[in-house]
Amino acid sequence: MMCNMKHESPPQSSQSLQVSFALIDADQAGQRLDNFLMARLKGVPKSRIYNIIRKGEVRVNKGRSKPEYKLLAGDSIRIPPIRVSDEKPEAKVSNQMQKLLDDSILFEDEGLLVINKPSGLAVHGGSGISLGLIETLRQMRPDARYLELVHRLDRDTSGCIMVAKKRSYLRFLQAALREKSQHEASKGGIQKTYQALVVGNWPANHGHVDAPLLKMELNKDERIVKVHPEGKSSLTEFRVLARYQGFSLMEAKPITGRTHQIRVHAQYAGHCLVGDEKYGHDETNIAMREFGLKRLFLHASQLSFVLPHSPEIIQVIAPLPADLLKPLSRLEPLPL
Repeated sequence: MMCNMKHESPPQSSQSLQVSFALIDADQAGQRLDNFLMARLKGVPKSRIYNIIRKGEVRVNKGRSKPEYKLLAGDSIRIPPIRVSDEKPEAKVSNQMQKLLDDSILFEDEGLLVINKPSGLAVHGGSGISLGLIETLRQMRPDARYLELVHRLDRDTSGCIMVAKKRSYLRFLQAALREKSQHEASKGGIQKTYQALVVGNWPANHGHVDAPLLKMELNKDERIVKVHPEGKSSLTEFRVLARYQGFSLMEAKPITGRTHQIRVHAQYAGHCLVGDEKYGHDETNIAMREFGLKRLFLHASQLSFVLPHSPEIIQVIAPLPADLLKPLSRLEPLPL
């Protein structure tokens, strides 16, 4: 007796397999063809994208192109039928998180959002994190054509972070971060200001730390930064805001933008940040948990910048959050 065989058609991708065309507008211009395709064809391996470009299946204005081609406004991109591998359903943003971020908007115009990022929220997903700030914002604003991080903050750091709503703003602001060595808003740069609680009595005359920083990868998920003569030149300005018994509340302005710069420079100066599990003092961190401090005491308190087509300096301020004010209030204040 023969079994009846049921023939099933192969599962179809959620994306229809047909030729599509994209018309590049002024805000999309300037990016490489390969980067444009990677953003549009999420889930398609890079090797596949380079393969379809090389074979001429991707056409720019009906002609072959190279991956490094810089797109121009008005370019027409032919995108061949390509199956996008089905991914796991994206985690959904909770109503509580949506309300928190809605209430955390410090500044918004046609091309920029400045968010007061809460501590514990990564800026993007990955390494076991399903949703970061940028994925959350994209879910909250499904009609937004463009949302990209201008810069980053460590997961434990709270405070001001910029998200571009237009590619032209992203290019302008990232150039300001990259090219202005002093990062002064009055000179067209971006000035970042942080507040940090450090261990010990920071000397009033110690106004800056100038020490090269070298980033070292311990493994694929962990990195550490050290002061090292072979590192990149790094400069942080420090100013004492308040003194407490055993601690100093500092203002820190990173003139360069290196990974973990404030944390490592403070450690190098002999005054590590409170709550810093990587570069800090374990006994102090344990003691401060009794005062209610459950994370790194580092807060991006202010941004000063200019925007395209305007000389006006914009200043955005994020006050210290409650989870930092509470332990601070339990310390014994000293004269400044």
